[in-house]
Amino acid sequence: MIKKRIAILFDNFGPYHLARLRAVAGLHDLLAIQFGEKSRDYAWEAGREAEAFQIRTINPDGSGAELSRNEFASRLAGALSSFGPDVVFVPGWGFRGALLAIAWCVNNRCPFVVMSESTSWDAQRSAWREWVKGRVVGLASAALAGGTPHRAYLEKLGMERGRISVGYDVVDNDFFSLAAVNKSDAAPFFLASARFVKKKNLFSLIKAFSIHAQTLPISSAPWNLCLLGDGELKGELLEYCSKLGVEVFAHAPWGELDKTRVTLKPVVYMPGFQQIEDLPVFYSRAVCFIHASTVEQWGLVVNEAMASSLPVIVSHRCGCAQDLVREGINGFTFDPSNVNELAGLMSRVSSMSEESRSAMGLASQEIIKEWGPARFAAGAEQAISTAIEKSRLKAGWMGRMLVEVLSRT
Repeated sequence: MIKKRIAILFDNFGPYHLARLRAVAGLHDLLAIQFGEKSRDYAWEAGREAEAFQIRTINPDGSGAELSRNEFASRLAGALSSFGPDVVFVPGWGFRGALLAIAWCVNNRCPFVVMSESTSWDAQRSAWREWVKGRVVGLASAALAGGTPHRAYLEKLGMERGRISVGYDVVDNDFFSLAAVNKSDAAPFFLASARFVKKKNLFSLIKAFSIHAQTLPISSAPWNLCLLGDGELKGELLEYCSKLGVEVFAHAPWGELDKTRVTLKPVVYMPGFQQIEDLPVFYSRAVCFIHASTVEQWGLVVNEAMASSLPVIVSHRCGCAQDLVREGINGFTFDPSNVNELAGLMSRVSSMSEESRSAMGLASQEIIKEWGPARFAAGAEQAISTAIEKSRLKAGWMGRMLVEVLSRT
């Protein structure tokens, strides 16, 4: 294999992205570009002091969106031009940074791979927007998609199936699967991890948990619920818990602080947002993971839970559900608008024998083995070959105009 000069772009480097970049770095001369040092959505802290690849940050003082368009374009062009990539990987097509990267590739006749986790259902669609999107996606030489529904959407936009590889949405499975702690100091609990925003459907999750707790026989103590994360809806979620008669504690479901709690009510723990190094202890102590989103392009927390050998209950509106959840084998899917269905699944899992839940968790770990950084590297390798073979050396005037106009909006 002949090494190529590959530039891979992301909005901001979180732990997920760094795991993928490391998998590719051993295969090619890699330049990793992040648009901003800070993420607009996540408070993660991703250490990268000794990475074995080049890193450039377009805005080292904040997010990429904080720069003016012209300044962003100038810095991005400088980084790419000085590196001289054979292929550029662009994160999507729906925001300014991605569009400016596409514009640079088109103007410099550099083949690019569009990385996509969009599905046909994750937003309202209109015919004219889909037409425009199809023209932009059509400028790419290849694509690296999240999974089955994401590949189908790219095909719907007009990209040939043979130009689409799969494996974009992966995490460092080993980091989670190798973690182990003593669970004996924690009562059984469901675990969820999400930003506290509307699409994560956390009110329905808490309602389902409340129903689950109320419908169990008196002799059966309900499991608790641990909700990791933070965000704009935290105050409303706390009020909702109070309304439902659910007790809330702002610490983990174990340890000295938890020993002091005295309540007969169902309990939701909200210990806040956790950095990646603190996540394994939650996954390894939990007994089942739930992801309840009404809209979710993929849902990488499901990957993490499965790598941690957990059964999963996943909304069928999550992009990962089709590829990662096998009904009754490693978990269940549900309609996120049906609170009673979710409550029923919570009761079903909690009433299983420990052996049955353990078997489901092991099945999760076996399934997710095929969705690690090596899969991203393999998908990227296929995309590189396709991009070079099917390079678009010259874009038409309409494609150039669309990218130019869209990048200014």
